[in-house]
Amino acid sequence: MRRLFNRILPKSWRSTDVVVPVIRLHGTIMAGGGQFRQNLSLASTVGLIEKAFSFPGPAVAISINSPGGSPVQSRLIYKRIRDLAAEKDKKVFVFVEDVAASGGYMIAVAADEIIADPSSIVGSIGVISGTFGFADLIKKIGVERRVHTAGKNKSSMDPFQPEKKEDVERLKTLMLELHETFIDLVKERRGAKLKDDPDLFTGLFWTGKKGLELGLVDGLGDMRSTLKERFGPKTQLKLVSQPRGLFGRFGLFGSSSGFTAPALAAAGVDALFDAAEERALWKRFGL
Repeated sequence: MRRLFNRILPKSWRSTDVVVPVIRLHGTIMAGGGQFRQNLSLASTVGLIEKAFSFPGPAVAISINSPGGSPVQSRLIYKRIRDLAAEKDKKVFVFVEDVAASGGYMIAVAADEIIADPSSIVGSIGVISGTFGFADLIKKIGVERRVHTAGKNKSSMDPFQPEKKEDVERLKTLMLELHETFIDLVKERRGAKLKDDPDLFTGLFWTGKKGLELGLVDGLGDMRSTLKERFGPKTQLKLVSQPRGLFGRFGLFGSSSGFTAPALAAAGVDALFDAAEERALWKRFGL
């Protein structure tokens, strides 16, 4: 009906309201997701991203709050945003909440403009790999480790075996290659905006205010004020959300869930380790 009125009414009478779709990419970035939690990955975000770009209008707004995670999933999300921005000819605004660091910042550079809160955390352009070593522990408790492989390097970096120098050097080489890819992507997107600072690509992170000085972000502010300033006071923000999942519809332990007690117990253990890993990522930034 509105389209019909817009054809009949004089152009000066037509509504000039602009609707900007908003998607929230909040959380750690990891492939897949557990039965009890959903991390950011291409699979978990592609529906939101494509739906946002299907809206008529000049722009898409993305709220990011992520300490990082998988470099592959980060780049896949980044690329899908850039591909759709080019295909739909839309401008992309990213608004940083608490943190857009590491993989979170990689996604952020998909934006044409990055706006951060002065107290946000941005940067951490680097690669990290963390694990644990249990070789001494299993000796103390009398456990014998039995590993059989085809290929001499199949058991490299085994946490239940003593660390080998050649395995560490191989891992460092791999991480340097990932770091170079990250740096190239940031330079491609930020270009001349980046300041010539020796610490920029060392993995350090900064506040949004300092990030503006370094060229990591384009401005300081909040989503609503910025978009109304750009597109007019009548600009409307439309939050794009995912359909409610299985647990939202039926409840975690409802009879419709079909989960057995052992399956729920196993999923609970997985969720515990996922939560510990996620917490460690957030704690790096004091959050």
